[in-house]
Amino acid sequence: MTQHTPDAHSPVQLSDEPAVRRVLGQAILGLWDVANTLTRLRPTRRERYRIAIFGSARAQPGTFVYDEVKRLAGAMSAMNCDIITGGGPGLMQAANEGAASAGHADRSTGIRIDLPFEQDANPFVGEAFVHKTFFTRLHHFVLAADAFVVVPGGIGTVLETFVVWQLLQVGHVKNVPLILVGRMWKGLVEWARESMLDPRLELAGPPDIDIPVCLGSADEVIALMRSHHEQWLAARSAD
Repeated sequence: MTQHTPDAHSPVQLSDEPAVRRVLGQAILGLWDVANTLTRLRPTRRERYRIAIFGSARAQPGTFVYDEVKRLAGAMSAMNCDIITGGGPGLMQAANEGAASAGHADRSTGIRIDLPFEQDANPFVGEAFVHKTFFTRLHHFVLAADAFVVVPGGIGTVLETFVVWQLLQVGHVKNVPLILVGRMWKGLVEWARESMLDPRLELAGPPDIDIPVCLGSADEVIALMRSHHEQWLAARSAD
């Protein structure tokens, strides 16, 4: 017996499992199309430059790296920039605390992920968003930020860094600096350069490896971000 394949508008009986699977698959793909279309929307202009800071949840207050990230975020907040983090403890908290120390707690955002072992947003977050998946959370970061600053971190921070790096590589994100701070990131970029530009099997192009800017100190980041912020302000005033 030949099985009838319903067209796009025919009713589908729940007992017809293959047809039900096709309908569900088509519906899910349709939802992705809607989501992709909506993400094309951007604000006409932002009031302030927005800097996302990625970093470890494990660093403790009072350590050198915590204090430096706090100082870095405070300096950028004093430039009238918004600070965006993952909203958790560690260096995310340091960045939010830095914004608060500059008197701008209301301009300190946390984009969180709902995990069973994660606590609530750190006490220095002025506005919090909670996502169920890493995918939507990372996409929120990409939509929200004008610059990305990556401080020392673990696997989650590496994931965030490579997502932004790849989006810059393929041009889905443009004119957004990706700044990596600390010795660990310089080693990662050098690994990528050595491994991916091997002439025996080139896996990337030299411009791809040059996308992230590696810096060694908070002061270097502050100087570079001040320059980027001034360029953003000039472009904004010209609109």
